[in-house]
Amino acid sequence: MSAERPLYTHAQLSRMLNAKSIAIIGASARPGAFGERVLVNLASYTGNIYLVNARYETIGDRKCYPSVKALPEAVDVAVIVTARDVVEGVMQECIEAKVGGVIIFASGYSETGKPEHAALQARLAELAQGSGVPIIGPNCIGTVNYELQSRISFMPYSDMPIPKPGTAIGVISQSGALGFGLEQALQRGVPISHVLTSGNSVDVDMGDYIMYLADEPAVGAIALLFEGTSEPMRVMKACEYAFSKGIPVAVCKIAVGELGGAAAMSHTGSLAGSQAAYRTAFARAGAVLVDEYTDLMETAHFLSKAPKTPKAFGLAVLASSGGAAIMAADAAEAYGIPLPQPKPETKEILEARIPEFGSTVNPVDVTAQVMNDPDCIPACARAMAADEAYGAILIPAPYSSAAGVLRVPLWGEIARSSGKPIIHAWISDWLQGPTSAELTAEPGVLVVRSMDRAMANLAAWHWLAAKRAEPVRKLVTMAKPGAKAAAAKMLAAGTGTLTERQSKEIFALYDIPVVQEKLATSADEAASLAVAMGLPSVLKIESPDLPHKTEAGVIRLNLKTEADVRAAYAEVMANAAKVTPPPRVNGVLVQPMVPTGVEIMIGARVDPLFGPLIVVGLGGIFVELMKDTAVGLAPVTQVEALGMLDKLKGQAMLNGFRNLPAVDRDALAAVVVKVAEFIADHHDQVAEIDVNPLICAGGRILAVDALIVKA
Repeated sequence: MSAERPLYTHAQLSRMLNAKSIAIIGASARPGAFGERVLVNLASYTGNIYLVNARYETIGDRKCYPSVKALPEAVDVAVIVTARDVVEGVMQECIEAKVGGVIIFASGYSETGKPEHAALQARLAELAQGSGVPIIGPNCIGTVNYELQSRISFMPYSDMPIPKPGTAIGVISQSGALGFGLEQALQRGVPISHVLTSGNSVDVDMGDYIMYLADEPAVGAIALLFEGTSEPMRVMKACEYAFSKGIPVAVCKIAVGELGGAAAMSHTGSLAGSQAAYRTAFARAGAVLVDEYTDLMETAHFLSKAPKTPKAFGLAVLASSGGAAIMAADAAEAYGIPLPQPKPETKEILEARIPEFGSTVNPVDVTAQVMNDPDCIPACARAMAADEAYGAILIPAPYSSAAGVLRVPLWGEIARSSGKPIIHAWISDWLQGPTSAELTAEPGVLVVRSMDRAMANLAAWHWLAAKRAEPVRKLVTMAKPGAKAAAAKMLAAGTGTLTERQSKEIFALYDIPVVQEKLATSADEAASLAVAMGLPSVLKIESPDLPHKTEAGVIRLNLKTEADVRAAYAEVMANAAKVTPPPRVNGVLVQPMVPTGVEIMIGARVDPLFGPLIVVGLGGIFVELMKDTAVGLAPVTQVEALGMLDKLKGQAMLNGFRNLPAVDRDALAAVVVKVAEFIADHHDQVAEIDVNPLICAGGRILAVDALIVKA
């Protein structure tokens, strides 16, 4: 990986993103032209606007200047709406005129896949980074700053309410159209401070935008629609910065499959990368991932309005529908949200207000009888909000009516006085029916569009709180002194794919537990070694050309007698001779047969975007069959390694399986840490490694096969 560019700071981007003056270069009087649309969109802008086009003296009642250098001041941002072929020359003029930054709409750069167009984009990058004049774009559709009423875009104009400090969502999107689609959350009352699109990200990218928004007073959370990047760790560092500032970042990562990845390359010239690595990296950086584009703004808004820390992790459900209460219980169980029962004094209040055909068990069902007792739900809500078992109150809203508007201030008052959010699960199919906008605007009240999303957002809120409470991440070197140098020397001596024996010798330097073995070059020698090690035995062909021995038929297990060993020797040698092209054979490895245990795989590879990655999963043939794996960015801590084990769908096998003792998770996690440390130490020499399987039973953890592929 190449050295990463430093992230822009808020101060470095402030002139262009908080611009007091704007120049439209390529301004036009033609209706529908980009220059004309930008000018229309700036109708409410409070700063200075300059038009630049040598073909006009005026456009409307505005003076038109022949060049950016002819302007009466060095403008904060210049938006270039010219054709691609003249963009580079205009950029040079902007640098000479000391503008604060440049936005480029023109397309036809690296997203075309043509080398000559990629070269044009590379020259723009050199100009930006060599001059200190940032570039947004090319192939983007602009930026919006609601506080300044600044819409530097050709997209149609929207209402631009000025956000209150700390309440609004800052929207970042590589895709312009999808980013401005997110902006339309304004129409249902979600406050927005900025919409920042990046297009091809020749210079300013998503990481820079996050850095800027994390220090913007109006921003309460950031919504990031993300495709991919050739420098993902810049984005992760920016997310870490936002996390340190207490600004939640909600991320929707698109381009997650092979076809999606190909589309990303053609769309923005970005690399989609490994989805598993992205998930791991975003989680480490403290960002919340959502799977669906349509959930992104809802999650960001939820996290912006919820308190930083829940007063408790229990959820109180207060429903007027038995069916809605059941839906809430199902969704809570799916997301691991606890529904504790009310304490006795709370239950006493509930029983006094709820008819006997209702339920005072959480989730509480007050029934439709509340229509005859308008004080029932408020009294029950106050009682549950006062109960220390609960950190939030969820109220399903299956039916929209104008009468509910009258209660909105009450919900806000309960939420603010208790410090516990009131969550309305809006499950009516009248998506923006009466009361929805009022609830969305009410401080302390959170509106979600399904029961599933209510619990998903609660889980994300809880996760963020737990993440903030974690101790500072601290890596500990587990390798003995001299191990790194010794391993590097042995790696340098090997070529291509190392043999199992070579790989194990190197791993042993890092105290990765490996089975003992000896090389035999005859049946008699194999039998003698097997007896000396202790029967039963295992025989394997040693060949740098046969990394996958099972498929080649060159392994024999559980050999109980000398005769078995001699016969197995002849069989594996014969099978090796059948392989085409003929493999190089050093001999046959003789190993003791390791008793049954849970089989675990630990692998690692060097990703071109993320660097060394560590992978853990069920071992043996199951890693390919089940595809049950967890990925980490190497190196990892002991806590992170334990977390990886917990993420495995089959992790219950570690608790004891078919009369096997429970696996010592701490000991297994320590092996994961050692393998991760190895790949991190030697990522320049190693392309991938495979320790598969580790046979685990109680505290006995032993690698019976291993593979190192040189870079």
